[in-house]
Amino acid sequence: MQQIELNKILVVQTAYAGDVVLTLPLVQVLKKYYPSAAIDILVIPRVADLLTNHPAINEVLIFDKQGKDSGIAGFLRQVKIVRGKKYDIAFVPHRSLRSAVLVRLAGIKRRIGFDKSSGRFLYTDVVHYQNTIHEINRNLLLLVKIGIETNHREYPKLYPSFHDRKRIGLFLSDHGIQHANSLIGVAPGSVWNTKRWLKERFIELVRKLTTYDYRVVLIGGKDDESLCCEIRDAILSKHVYSAAGKLTLLQSAELIQRCKILISNDSAPMHLAVAVGTRVVAIFGATAPEFGFAPYGENDIVVETKGLSCRPCSIHGGDKCPTGTFDCMKRISSDDVLKKVLQLLEPSSVPSSKQ
Repeated sequence: MQQIELNKILVVQTAYAGDVVLTLPLVQVLKKYYPSAAIDILVIPRVADLLTNHPAINEVLIFDKQGKDSGIAGFLRQVKIVRGKKYDIAFVPHRSLRSAVLVRLAGIKRRIGFDKSSGRFLYTDVVHYQNTIHEINRNLLLLVKIGIETNHREYPKLYPSFHDRKRIGLFLSDHGIQHANSLIGVAPGSVWNTKRWLKERFIELVRKLTTYDYRVVLIGGKDDESLCCEIRDAILSKHVYSAAGKLTLLQSAELIQRCKILISNDSAPMHLAVAVGTRVVAIFGATAPEFGFAPYGENDIVVETKGLSCRPCSIHGGDKCPTGTFDCMKRISSDDVLKKVLQLLEPSSVPSSKQ
């Protein structure tokens, strides 16, 4: 298929931070094939800072769909903004009806989305949503409609600024961390309760990590601040710190980049880690890696409870366990996760335990 001429391109992904990170490879490949094109991306306010400085992105458009743009008037205002940009084409990995309606009403002539989208009938080109591949590769399939096929592994990339790097340098310095080689990141939060490993298990794990002379930084947003502080306070170690609620998303990515490894639930931080090249041990409960949202790094490890008839119970997770047992998480011990962490670290870099 001959490459078509494109000057202005819109990518629509108004889901959570992790979904936006997993959309970046699509943006990056587009930029490689269309280096002179202006590629804009439409996202929700809370993730916009994550895309600052990205060389493949011309402009970040904000769609406050749960705030000022939530009503009809706000939605139509957003449509008017997008229409005024006069895009040649829109790629819509987000599968909501609202996203499909927006690009249709904005008058974008070529609109490419998935067949699982609620608004698939509004697209000019529809791509089959493949359940069995990673979300990054799934999103890249949207490009096949314009003749772009990728056979290599395209990792998402993030670009913390000098200010972000300085902010993290000061954070580490303030906590007496001179060598990031000894630093392990732990992200215990999630938007969904059933995707969170037990707080008590995180406490056990972090306590064990400190016996190996590792320093542990707890990472998360404002919503995770209380949980991270509870974990830190339960351990009472001068080598455990909480950065939750203190950093922007891009600064959190920079902090994760300084870590030897990140331990995370199935949530955004594991995707941030992939984007900055930090290895991941991911704990999966209600969801399953087969859905395509596992950490994308070649050496990343997933810890999960296999063989449960009730699992996976949801693609996103939920507020409570449908069976009331929460076996998917309760059956994962702190030793199970510690074993995988030590496996991922180079043996020579693991200090002897003081136990």
